Amino acid sequence: MAKRIIVACIFVPIMLWIMLVPPPLAWTALVCFISAMAAFELLRAVGEGKITLPMRAATILSAALLPFGSWAGLGTAYVNLLSFVVMAVCFWCAIRAYDEDGVKIGFSHVLATLFAGVIIPLALSALVELRRMDRGKYLVLLAVLLTFATDAGAYFAGVTLGKHKGITKVSPNKSVEGYIGGFVTGMVFAILYGVVASKIAGDSVNLLPLALCGLFGAVATEVGDLAFSFIKRQYGVKDYGHLLPGHGGMLDRFDSMMFCGPVVLFIVQCLPVF
Repeated sequence: MAKRIIVACIFVPIMLWIMLVPPPLAWTALVCFISAMAAFELLRAVGEGKITLPMRAATILSAALLPFGSWAGLGTAYVNLLSFVVMAVCFWCAIRAYDEDGVKIGFSHVLATLFAGVIIPLALSALVELRRMDRGKYLVLLAVLLTFATDAGAYFAGVTLGKHKGITKVSPNKSVEGYIGGFVTGMVFAILYGVVASKIAGDSVNLLPLALCGLFGAVATEVGDLAFSFIKRQYGVKDYGHLLPGHGGMLDRFDSMMFCGPVVLFIVQCLPVF
């Protein structure tokens, strides 16, 4: 526990400083690194020793470069190009393995590379897009802190009020009360965050999109946590990595943000907060 607290006290302030103080390119670089590490960790967890070095290289390179495209405004052509590279390399490796004796690369392994090299970085790119928007510091901070608030609310509600457990075998210790506590905490946090942000920014804030971000962002956070827990259960993985002692890997820390970030981005694009 002490190690977990020490790492959080070091990592979180550094991440928040990079997010808020330097130009958006610094935050983009950090998201690119997180994306690449998350892709690496996922392939290691699900690859079963059958994802070859060229497949890993193409996947991790795509994961590292896709968020940069969001910062540079390169559009769908850039996404399509990187997606094609990952597909071409991975299918070619699978075809060659099929022709030769030895380890066979299945379609599921190719799909894993596409998920790691395309879906994960596209989801994390929402955090880059939020930072690039008007008042982007406040918007990206909302998405990041919302996941923490939802997780904390769900945990404490589950510990203090949880009676109806076993909702899903993926996470059998979580209760209905915990989920509800996470939803409520997320919505209340988002509204309070808007009030505080309006005072700091000196601008009026529309509370409707904030409440929607809180509610649907909290739901997305819970779904994201369950989704990557499902992968862990299926492949018998406790933690995706050990990069952050006491916390696991990047994928363990940013799994919920991959679901919450795109939801928050969609809402604030449709209904401006400021």
